[in-house]
Amino acid sequence: MLAKVDYQKAKSKTINFFDRVGIVLTSEEKQSIEVADFGLNELEVQGLELITYINNEHYCAKELVLFPNQTCPEHKHPHVGEIKGKTETFRCRWGKVWLYVEGKPSEAMQATVPVGSEDYYTVFHEVELNAGEQYTIPPNTLHWFQADGRGAIISEFSTTSRDESDIFTDPRIKRTPEVAE
Repeated sequence: MLAKVDYQKAKSKTINFFDRVGIVLTSEEKQSIEVADFGLNELEVQGLELITYINNEHYCAKELVLFPNQTCPEHKHPHVGEIKGKTETFRCRWGKVWLYVEGKPSEAMQATVPVGSEDYYTVFHEVELNAGEQYTIPPNTLHWFQADGRGAIISEFSTTSRDESDIFTDPRIKRTPEVAE
């Protein structure tokens, strides 16, 4: 569970990232920033900060912020009944992010798997995204990603997001953030 003071610090840090690169947010968007520590209580190591601009029955658009060396844990977006899993395109807007997807493992990984969570990272085909580069992840594909030492901002364009249906490799993960008062 994330302490309220840490949650507020993370939101402020996220707003500073957007300000630094000139992405303007409304006051409502600033209020709606989600801080996901995934219930692991190590936000700076494994976590993600995001804003959902729109998510409807046709499409979704989000901005994802990764703090320096922060990792979004391995997961996939499965099919839900007759509905295909989420297809998502990541476009790096600022910084550098290493995305790992299913496929032949890369010989020299640039990211570091978080200590103590090694058993929960299983895909190692590396895709390096620098500002202006993008990659599309098919539905039901295991993936994880990590920012370099400066952090990163990623625009996500996808089919409808059903975050509550995401399957994480690490069974300790809770997708819905819990903030202590």
